[in-house]
Amino acid sequence: MSENIRRVGRELKYKGAILDVYTDHMEFENGNKAEWDFIKHKGAAAVVAVDKDGRLIMVRQYRNALDRYTLEIPAGALDFPGEPGIVCAGRELEEETGFRCEKLDWLINIRTTVAFCNEKIEVYVARDLIPSHQNLDEDEYIELERYTVEELKEKIFQGEIEDSKTIASILAYDAKYCR
Repeated sequence: MSENIRRVGRELKYKGAILDVYTDHMEFENGNKAEWDFIKHKGAAAVVAVDKDGRLIMVRQYRNALDRYTLEIPAGALDFPGEPGIVCAGRELEEETGFRCEKLDWLINIRTTVAFCNEKIEVYVARDLIPSHQNLDEDEYIELERYTVEELKEKIFQGEIEDSKTIASILAYDAKYCR
């Protein structure tokens, strides 16, 4: 950690399917103590899926935390801690969009909320898509939509797209592949 800050204890408060919530007991060089929240996430992967016309395939799905539908890139949690992100990304691409691809290219890694959560999302680019079949989870209801990068950037800057992984991934894809 740091010579100024030490974690002296970690107490599990809640164990969930994809995350665990802890209270961390901290001590500081000046003698002060504090309790910090920590959320341990098993990780995730996401995909910027590019169709043959150069449009990005997006998923519109309900998000309980916001109590509304959102427009996002395809993504999902790792099946187990340590699962390679590229494996998860390929699986989520096919499950959510009904497409697969032979080669995924790494784009970026995202740490979603560094103040209290260790979630890491590995993002890949999928091109040369091969039609397959959607295989949604029992609780997933996803609509596919296709947009140009410019249309998606407009949605970002108008506040329609707020999801951090989607914003970072679209802007990274634009910077790396569209310039």
